[in-house]
Amino acid sequence: MAFITASGAAALVPEDYVREIQKSLDEGGSKALTRMKRLQNMSRAQTRIPVLSALPTAYFVSGSKTTNAPGKKQTTTMEWANKYIYAEEVAVIVPIGQDLLDDVDYDIWGEVKPAIVEAFGVTLDAAIFHGTNAPAAWPDDILTAATAAGNVVALGTGDDIYDDLLAPGGVWSTVEDDGFVVDGAVAVPSMQAELRGLRDENGQPIFKREGVQGQTVYTVDGVPLDFIRTGALDDTAALMVAGQWDKLVYSMRQEMTYTILTEAVIQDPDTGAIVYNLAQQDMVALRCVMRLGWACPNPINRMQSVEANRYPLGVLTPAAGSGS
Repeated sequence: MAFITASGAAALVPEDYVREIQKSLDEGGSKALTRMKRLQNMSRAQTRIPVLSALPTAYFVSGSKTTNAPGKKQTTTMEWANKYIYAEEVAVIVPIGQDLLDDVDYDIWGEVKPAIVEAFGVTLDAAIFHGTNAPAAWPDDILTAATAAGNVVALGTGDDIYDDLLAPGGVWSTVEDDGFVVDGAVAVPSMQAELRGLRDENGQPIFKREGVQGQTVYTVDGVPLDFIRTGALDDTAALMVAGQWDKLVYSMRQEMTYTILTEAVIQDPDTGAIVYNLAQQDMVALRCVMRLGWACPNPINRMQSVEANRYPLGVLTPAAGSGS
């Protein structure tokens, strides 16, 4: 039986592809990471972020000008609290049949790369938006945190979607009232039909415009709107998320690394059943691993001093009782 060594198989993975996978995750594989602010790489599994928790106060200097009595200047204080980013491991194993490896005319890695990017993107987005399988050390997911801060509006609360998003009491205002500026939004694909149907008094679409080469570009109040087509944003819980995304941060502890497995046994993590026996089934597997963490530092601002009521993102949820 033919045998592929790990060192020999490793050469089958072009280094450029690994870099491209990492870049693709940052640029769109994960919709959340695309919008967050990336910090410098972590040097350890836990990174501390000092966050301003008390603002200074300035005072007029009181004194008598008629008697030339000097006024006394008052003091103030500033305080900081510690927030933390915890690096957690995300991984995926992609089994590949040896017959594909033997076909020199077949762009194997051109097929593998999108699958890896999507797998990592779905896992990260589901954890960040909904807390799905999220590590315990990570912060509350966006939906949970936005709900706790009162930044959630149900579809149908206003007269139409325009009101639900942009009118007083809409998603945008919940973010703005907390001292943030909405600079971007993401939504589930079904929102496209909702937005296409809304017109101004002249019959023109409100939420879309023509971009380069004539493709449709969706914007809301001038900010870009992107659609998550992987199912990572659960449309039974959230239809759109909007806010000031750079107030969420992430950091890498370990960039994408890979290992070629040639004789491993891959088991179902739930049942323990053997799914693949690579040596026996003439297969190799690409194992990709990265470690990263994210946080919402949420420093105090002049608009909203209570941290529990302050969050940089707002969420449009399905209509009450809709079930979708």
